[in-house]
Amino acid sequence: MRSTVMRSMLTVMCATLVLMAGSEGRAQQPGMEPLSAFARSELKIETRGGVQRFHVWIADSQPRRGQGLMFVKRLTRGKGMLFVYSDAQSVSMWMKNTLIPLDMLFIAADGRITRIARDTQPLSLATISSLGAVTGVLEIGGGESERLGIEVGDRVLHPEFSAASRSENAR
Repeated sequence: MRSTVMRSMLTVMCATLVLMAGSEGRAQQPGMEPLSAFARSELKIETRGGVQRFHVWIADSQPRRGQGLMFVKRLTRGKGMLFVYSDAQSVSMWMKNTLIPLDMLFIAADGRITRIARDTQPLSLATISSLGAVTGVLEIGGGESERLGIEVGDRVLHPEFSAASRSENAR
């Protein structure tokens, strides 16, 4: 009987640890979807220094965009979250409940980076705006865009930013 109780307690403890760990160090929060449930994709950025690759979670609905990277305790290099919008629009974000500094790359429909907000302040309620119409925002670790030489005008290569949009904007 004692070994059965010990086994049950060990099982509960292990399950609790798995739930608490989340992915990328996210502390589980009531009502939040685990990052493992988000679609994932590879994204590339063409810079003057070469192509930079990222593995991103896709925030493609209002609840997912609202959740973003809140409560994530660490974000490894080469990972991030891509917020996608069906129509070009002005986007404003904040860092409420975001525990780590982030770089926010605002992306036009043609994949061109139009603005970078570097090293955003964790837990801040200050508004960070796209300053124009965008269809995506890429969040990566704070300081990563500078380290990789990512600049305004660089191109994001991902299916969310279509060749059709690029040719329409070229006219």
